[in-house]
Amino acid sequence: IRTGVLRDLRSSLYAKVVSLPIGFFSEERKGDVMSRMTSDVAEVEASIMSSLDMMFKNPIMIIIYLVTMLLMSWQLTLFVFLLLPISGFLIGKIGKSLKSRSMRGQEQTGELLTQIEETLGGLRVVKAFNAEKKLIDRFDNLNDETRATFNKINRRYAMAHPVSEFLGTVVIAILLWYGGALILSAHSPISAPEFIYYLVIFYSIINPAKELSKASYSIRKGVASLERIDKILKTESNIKDPVHPKTISFNNEIVFNHIHFAYQKDRPVLNDIVLHIKKGQTVALVGQSGSGKTTMLDLLPRFYDVTAGQITIDGIDIREVCTKDLRALMGNVNQEAILFNDTFFNNISFGVKNATQEQVEAAARIANAHEFIMATPDGYQTTVGDRGSRLSGGQRQRISIARAILKNPPILILDEATSALDTESEKLVQEALENLMKNRTTLVVAHRLSTIKRADLICVMQDGRIVERGTHDELYALGGYYTKLWQMQK
Repeated sequence: IRTGVLRDLRSSLYAKVVSLPIGFFSEERKGDVMSRMTSDVAEVEASIMSSLDMMFKNPIMIIIYLVTMLLMSWQLTLFVFLLLPISGFLIGKIGKSLKSRSMRGQEQTGELLTQIEETLGGLRVVKAFNAEKKLIDRFDNLNDETRATFNKINRRYAMAHPVSEFLGTVVIAILLWYGGALILSAHSPISAPEFIYYLVIFYSIINPAKELSKASYSIRKGVASLERIDKILKTESNIKDPVHPKTISFNNEIVFNHIHFAYQKDRPVLNDIVLHIKKGQTVALVGQSGSGKTTMLDLLPRFYDVTAGQITIDGIDIREVCTKDLRALMGNVNQEAILFNDTFFNNISFGVKNATQEQVEAAARIANAHEFIMATPDGYQTTVGDRGSRLSGGQRQRISIARAILKNPPILILDEATSALDTESEKLVQEALENLMKNRTTLVVAHRLSTIKRADLICVMQDGRIVERGTHDELYALGGYYTKLWQMQK
């Protein structure tokens, strides 16, 4: 049961984390989510074993002993019943404070994991700025705080045994006094040998009762962890699939119909965007950082839902379609090429079932990636390293383009796919992108205007609005904002 519960909890958490919308993770720290999936789950496992013991073994033993005691002397047993709630109340009091400290302890563990994750991800910057000492000091402070919190938790947890021992001894002492008084009275309901036997049975109750109290401490710790796990499991995704989804296929056009969007209610990011994208067109979005270009790209595959207005594909609102079907129409190539610590083959065939070696190689050739893959020791079975760390920026980008080529989507979303590359890599990647864009509808964000000169439609964005639109020649002739951007990049 223990390992089964652990497995089910981890599986449920992982499935939930994967299904939650991207917006959830902009508010949560990655390290804290990892902490909930590891140390919190382990804490729940420990408390569940205590509760199983508590639920099955101890209550049965206690009931049998109590029935025997009642049959021997109901007066003495009634006296015991008056004493036990007092000791139970004292134990419960300590346990209550333990739960709040446990919650803080698990939060601090999450903060530790967050810092470790950030340090590993940004090690190059840490070393470049000689910031090792600063980070070590910050980690040590947090580590000391976590130690202090867990010291207090463990001190209280360790106190459960001696406190219950002490209370048990006090109860027995009082019982001896009361029982002795009963035996010495004129009409004693119990003889001296029976009283000794009664004490033996009562003492036998103390061990399961102590285990019950210890288990209740453990459960308090586990409940704090369970609440943190529950926060993820009970999080409702705001990107919901419709009850009766429509089928979708892209044959005519994508329409952004008077859309508005805001991450927070009082801070609009997009205002009244109207855009028609015909099938086969390449539409480029340009403008300063923060003008809403990437947000527009995120709305099309429903990473976020529009605040007002609607996005339609062939007249069907994308909210009336299953997200899985909608995203199956699209391929993404982002500024940061996200690769997994796996082989070239598995990275290119990611998301495509039963891809053959020939199909993967064909996609890599179109993406100008085949040659450098074959130059590695094991070819397509070579591991690319953590997040593709063994590859250059241009090589990582070409692998992500090969992945999009293999998926063969009718709609392509490119988010500054060449902005982080050197001139030679950019040339190879640009060539790969042109191969990918053939016969596809493409929505592209670009900072380097030279890369989108041949686009069918260029939309210039400023403060969440489209302020100019047209081809390169039309916009340049206008002498407006686009002309300024173009001249700045010459």
